Amino acid sequence: MSRWFGNRELSWLDFNERVLSLARETSVPLLERVKFCAIFSGNLDEFFQVRVAALKGQVAAGVPSSAADGLSPTRQLTAVGQRVESLVKEQERILLEDLLPLMAEQGITVCRWHELTTDEQSQLSQFFDRQLFPVLTPLAVDPAHPFPYISNLALSLGVLVRDPSSGEQRFARVKVPTFLKRFHQVSENRFVPIEDVMSANIADLFLGMDIVHVSAFRVTRNADLTLEDEDADDLLAAVEMELRRRRFGRAVRLEVERGIDAEVLEMLLEELELEFGDVSFHDAPLALSSLWEIHAIDEPGLKDKHWSSVTAGRLAAADGNDQSMFSVLRDRDLLVHHPYESFSSSTEEFLEQAAEDPRVQGIKITLYRTSGDSPIARSLIKAAEKGKQVVALIELTARFDEAVNVTWAKELERAGVHVVYGVVGLKTHCKCVLVVRQEDSGLRRYVHVGTGNYNSKTARTYEDIGLFSCNEEIGNDVSHLFNSLTGFSRDRDYSRLIVAPRYLRSKIMTLIENEIQYGSDGHIVMKMNGLADSEIIELLYKASEAGVRIDLIVRGICCMRPAGGHEETVRIRSVLGRYLEHSRMYRFAHGGRQGAPSYYIGSADMMPRNLDKRVEVLIPVEHPKHQAWIDEVFETLLSDEIVAFEMNREGDWRRVGPSEFIPENDAQYRIHRRDSENQSKLGVPRPSSPDATVVGRD
Repeated sequence: MSRWFGNRELSWLDFNERVLSLARETSVPLLERVKFCAIFSGNLDEFFQVRVAALKGQVAAGVPSSAADGLSPTRQLTAVGQRVESLVKEQERILLEDLLPLMAEQGITVCRWHELTTDEQSQLSQFFDRQLFPVLTPLAVDPAHPFPYISNLALSLGVLVRDPSSGEQRFARVKVPTFLKRFHQVSENRFVPIEDVMSANIADLFLGMDIVHVSAFRVTRNADLTLEDEDADDLLAAVEMELRRRRFGRAVRLEVERGIDAEVLEMLLEELELEFGDVSFHDAPLALSSLWEIHAIDEPGLKDKHWSSVTAGRLAAADGNDQSMFSVLRDRDLLVHHPYESFSSSTEEFLEQAAEDPRVQGIKITLYRTSGDSPIARSLIKAAEKGKQVVALIELTARFDEAVNVTWAKELERAGVHVVYGVVGLKTHCKCVLVVRQEDSGLRRYVHVGTGNYNSKTARTYEDIGLFSCNEEIGNDVSHLFNSLTGFSRDRDYSRLIVAPRYLRSKIMTLIENEIQYGSDGHIVMKMNGLADSEIIELLYKASEAGVRIDLIVRGICCMRPAGGHEETVRIRSVLGRYLEHSRMYRFAHGGRQGAPSYYIGSADMMPRNLDKRVEVLIPVEHPKHQAWIDEVFETLLSDEIVAFEMNREGDWRRVGPSEFIPENDAQYRIHRRDSENQSKLGVPRPSSPDATVVGRD
């Protein structure tokens, strides 16, 4: 089995390589290629903070093997180190040899200090004196000054100075300030790294000393939150305490400029308790996630053309007739596709109408990640202030969003919202809203279940699906779900929803086993962010051996391989583009009543954490029009006419499809065009201007 089972960490690096490959695509607009370089670096930062940190912890604990492929943590670290080194070299080659020269041809230059004119250097030295010098603090290292704490991902200068009177050499650290942009604008579309300005003028901070050496370095630390919530009397306070501790996490990576002084490097390694293998040497500037600043410059001709979201057709028609969303949903379910269809005129509007409607008595919602300025949170506050019963389940341990969630938890509580923090030992990852409304016929429950977070910012850049319904059985299921999350109600059998961790694994396995009974007539299509669960993968192999066709559309980690005789029945694809392909959709050709197809959407990937350690929800999609729409999306993503990546039997990803990554060959463009054409007669009431991205946290 292990020879067909890919390593989780190396598979994630495969994904990041696919992101980087988009920076090589010559048909992609230039500044979008720069953006992909930035995304690659940001992804890598997070990978080291969490995954590499975990591997190092396993090595320290003496864990012999933790991977389904049998690789020990030590061997994984070695393989990861080699792979990262190769990928970073390729990123720097793309940037230095391809992108920067092309940008220069377009009048956009990122210069190093020695490339500036004398006048520009003089101008920047004056800037240093006025804006930088007053706020910089050199921290010396000597018997009276211990080695300073280096915060996570902070860019620093390591300065080696010599006392001319004694000849003694000493080290000092100077932190690059974060309140200024990383790339300082010298003139229009001409930039210089801020650390270069500091390095060139560093002598002003060490009067009377000779500057021997200056080089930039950056430390990455373990940033995973290790909360034992079953032992926490006050979960909110425990998370806040853990967030304060996070900045003191153990160092896991040291990034340095190539050519750093050997003594300085040795001292950094000793003080940070790192080994030489933990060092990443760079020819390009460090921290290239800051290239987002370059992407942000006003050059629309060098970026993707603007796409506008449309309001879902039935909602646009209702708005024109002054009808509420509740009247639309009483007619039938509504399926929306973000960001092609507007999040603001659907999900946010749903919560806004619920807050304003005097007939609405209660609102319940799960919040995994939300934005800093959240219209949805504001609607919840408004509803509570109007006397409605409002419950918000906030997942305080959503990685890297803990601080934002803590802030919202406090604000919602102050407004009278009942705030709870989920189930002990489990992350609540499902995306659910329940609205209870008094109507002439009695109480009616309206539900939203989605694949993406209730986050107005990511909703403009993440591809996601949401289903609205007032189906009585679904409403009853969601009510029971919230009771189990907020109180002591025992988990129960659900009539329509598939809920993890109790039911999801067994249900998915039952659906796969059912397709096995149909042999070559069986067909499974799964679109997800990650596939790493060994039990699910083994069963998919069994289905393949029975002749079942299996199409997997996996954005990120995929530990399954089309190998060992499974090449004819298993196809594994990955699609990347301006939007993060975030939705989870599952189709089983004979999973429904009387052997009809069954369709599900929801929050769960096929990862052990989703199946066993999180509260997840999949909801059936049953209306024929909605099923046909999902089939259209699958058909587009699996088409040979679009640019994609496919995995071969060796587990390597290869680019497939047309040679040029132009809009006509882009799956996302085709979906956008179709949705826009379908809604053109109804207008575009609420356009959005999405920022392009291909990766983010879930």
